[in-house]
Amino acid sequence: MTGATRTVELPVQGVDCAHCAAHLQKTLASLPGVAYAEVPLGAGRAVVRYDPMRTDPEQLKEAVRGAGYAAEPASAAAPYGRSVLRALGALFGVVLVLAVLGERTGLVEEVTRRVPPPLWLAVILTGGWPVFRKVVAAARQGRVVAHTLMTLGVMAAAAVGEWAAAAVVVFFMRVGEFVERFTTERARDAVAHLARMTPRVARIERDGREVSVPAEEVRPGEVVVVRPGEAIPVDGIVLEGAAAVDQSSVTGEPVPVEVGPGASVFAASLVQSGYVRVRATAVGRDSTFGRVVRMVQEAERDRGPVQLAADRFAAAFLPVVAAIALATLLVRGDALATAAVLVVACSCSIALATPVAVLATVGAAARRGVLVKGGRHLETLARADVVLVDKTGTLTMGRPEVVEVVVLDGRNPDWVLALAASAEHYSEHPLAQAIRRAAQVRGLAVTAPEEFRAQPGWGVRAQVRGMHVQVGRPVELSPADFSDHLQRLEQKGGTVVAVAVDGRPVGLLRLSDRPRPGTAEALGHLKALGVRHVELLTGDSEPAAEALARELGIAWRARLLPEHKVEVVRQYQRQGHVVVVVGDGVNDAPALAQADVGVALGPASAAVAAEAAHVVLLREDWQLVPQLFGLARRFMRTVRLNLAATAVYNVVGLCLAALGLLPLPVAAAAQALPDLFILGNSSRLLRG
Repeated sequence: MTGATRTVELPVQGVDCAHCAAHLQKTLASLPGVAYAEVPLGAGRAVVRYDPMRTDPEQLKEAVRGAGYAAEPASAAAPYGRSVLRALGALFGVVLVLAVLGERTGLVEEVTRRVPPPLWLAVILTGGWPVFRKVVAAARQGRVVAHTLMTLGVMAAAAVGEWAAAAVVVFFMRVGEFVERFTTERARDAVAHLARMTPRVARIERDGREVSVPAEEVRPGEVVVVRPGEAIPVDGIVLEGAAAVDQSSVTGEPVPVEVGPGASVFAASLVQSGYVRVRATAVGRDSTFGRVVRMVQEAERDRGPVQLAADRFAAAFLPVVAAIALATLLVRGDALATAAVLVVACSCSIALATPVAVLATVGAAARRGVLVKGGRHLETLARADVVLVDKTGTLTMGRPEVVEVVVLDGRNPDWVLALAASAEHYSEHPLAQAIRRAAQVRGLAVTAPEEFRAQPGWGVRAQVRGMHVQVGRPVELSPADFSDHLQRLEQKGGTVVAVAVDGRPVGLLRLSDRPRPGTAEALGHLKALGVRHVELLTGDSEPAAEALARELGIAWRARLLPEHKVEVVRQYQRQGHVVVVVGDGVNDAPALAQADVGVALGPASAAVAAEAAHVVLLREDWQLVPQLFGLARRFMRTVRLNLAATAVYNVVGLCLAALGLLPLPVAAAAQALPDLFILGNSSRLLRG
């Protein structure tokens, strides 16, 4: 490479089988300057990373056209309605019934005899030309595709004078092609729905007036005005106004949230009532919703072991069908049976069985606020048996509160709390913030310290109103006569902080972080779904970890640094377990990355945690965790059923055709059945 690479997504049409996708991918990868090329089957696009000094998008498009595919987006026409599908289904049934009855009553033979061959040939060529053209283009490049075998079947029927049967095969070839295209488009509908929700226009303040501009032209820092019924076009902070905002497009939460000055809002959220002025912090692809759309689109490319195995099988399937057809011709000498073998085989359905289910699952999950970064992670989740969970901010609210104050020497509890809050005035530690909030709630007078020094891992030292105040770990301060109070507080759970004045302890503060609502029920659902072991991993103290774990009924380990959590994950993996880690913060990122599947909880998750995770939950709702596991298990059941049904169909169909028990028109009609089954079965995933 001679320069920095770029990545481009090229729209492509005509990639309708695993062989086509592999061929186009190989063609693009062979171009000078191309470092990477991926053509997900059924995605309607190719992803190419290239060196702009050696090639450009136009050359890539030329390569797509040269490989026999269209390098433009699919028509933006509205999706087929139910009436069109019913009409096509009715026509399919009528033609099938007429073909079967005509075959048995001799009507097909009579029609064949009365219509001259040139007219039959014209009908066949006209009706099948879109398919024949692809077959010819593939043949010129030395490739055999799924429709190649069906075309040979048409030629075989025509060669023995079965013109009517050949025409019926062409009709069902076109129907099958439509069904395959509709199947993938229907599966991508949930993904396309997200893209359609992207705001297009923004009303911004420029030069003292409001102007409307395309949403992608808004710059971070600009002020956007949003009125009732309008979508918020950017991520940002509310400067002015109050509104009820529907954030379901991002978080999946159906209940509108009330926002006001200082609140964060997301692009693609809808203002239902009120108005807001928002300072943009992220726009376009960098917004939360933009990342959602991008991650869902990229999920198509991350193929799992089952899908890769299906692709390999589909690639090897056509030679097997050709061999069976040749054996049928040599052993039975029946040209029509040979043709039936060629047209009844359905390799595309094998390749579509997994990606259609992936598209449906990933799209449906995104609409509920669950981002899955690829089908591979769905496959892994379906096998997971160990779940390791972070404590603060994940199982708990991440907002500790002062729940008890113990004093010595007759001191006043409010005096001790006010002194501790003053000493913690400049600290950003969550416990310091909790102490200051407690003092504020009680209306206590808090002053800034004259001197302040933080001691990481211990606490703070400060000079407050002439007194030397220490607030920190009680082990550093507590004398023997304080041990009973300390032991009693630690047994209750939470974190205990000692307060000392001039080196003498004057009080203890117990802080506790409340569990998130529904965590116990969610963990119970996980176990019901087959998760064998759930364990709490925390850097907090043993008493705090034990109290929470006992309440939730799970195992625990305490005082763990990030590297210790990674080692725990590895221990379970070495034992053969499939490990899921659920966390929310920066210190969880290494464990999230090491896990077989890392799950980042909540939109407030640190960016590094969301990047390290394989799944991101866009709202802090623990019920999403068992829902995610349930969705993964439903996904795998759907894929297995898709593959099993397709395999049974092909085995039975090939056997019946080879034995001459499957008339050619029926074989052609049956070829569309696996795709219809995959569509119907996978569509259940869209319904939740």
